[in-house]
Amino acid sequence: MAIRVYKRTSPGRRNSSVNLHSEVTKNTPEKTLLAPISKSGGRNHKGIITTRGRGGGAKRRYRKVDFKRNRKLDVPAKVVGIEYDPNRTSNIALLEFEDGDKAYIIAPKGLTDGDTVVSGSERAEPQVGNSMPLAAIPTGLNVHCIELVPGRGAEMCRSAGTYARLTNREAGWATLVLPSGEVRQVSVNCRATIGEVGNSDHALVRWGKAGRNRHRGKRPIVRGIAKSHHDHPMGGGEGRSKGNRAPASASGTPAKGGRTRKRGQYSDKRIIRRRRSKRYGQLSL
Repeated sequence: MAIRVYKRTSPGRRNSSVNLHSEVTKNTPEKTLLAPISKSGGRNHKGIITTRGRGGGAKRRYRKVDFKRNRKLDVPAKVVGIEYDPNRTSNIALLEFEDGDKAYIIAPKGLTDGDTVVSGSERAEPQVGNSMPLAAIPTGLNVHCIELVPGRGAEMCRSAGTYARLTNREAGWATLVLPSGEVRQVSVNCRATIGEVGNSDHALVRWGKAGRNRHRGKRPIVRGIAKSHHDHPMGGGEGRSKGNRAPASASGTPAKGGRTRKRGQYSDKRIIRRRRSKRYGQLSL
């Protein structure tokens, strides 16, 4: 049982659950792969808050995760342990190479202590945890930690429980079905890791009380409708007024249903189908 629901002994426990992290096998991080994190509290270099709702939180250190997987090609590495990473939703796996060098990777589902993974070329076996170019991965497999540009490092499908499906290869481009339902093409020279990202139970956790969100560095945010008219576009009015406009942020940006992706990007022409919507329906992976 990866998610534990306790008895309702207090108002905070009544609506909360805890992730037991059953996949984690190693508790202490590797010191050589740690780096300090400086917090900004949502403020810029002038001390002005540019991102609301940030601040506080438990102190943590950054784990240097190898997203490129191109340092030691075709050199097997042994999995020393699966660790919890406070900086991301997924767990991380500590690898140790034959020469004693160590590295962190995103821990895929099913990877355990003692397993061997390879960051290989076309000769590597298509096993869970192995990183290869999309040109060498058989179609129909689930992949994660996918590069958008060869050599730039993994950018897609890095969070807990996510994966994309490799469906086709044609004329130097691989077709991927992403978790959002978007179908896009990526160069076959881009690297990807076989398997699904582990810790899929993260989405089932109910935080239950405000204190647990404060530990994550999230401060409370006042509703826009509760503010005055000069503090928020939806504020003001007598009683509970809706502001006579669509939901928006304090700067006037649409808050619900608005498109967040920048238009006119170079990669737009490689998107075969946009994310799932009412117009296109859902696309089953």
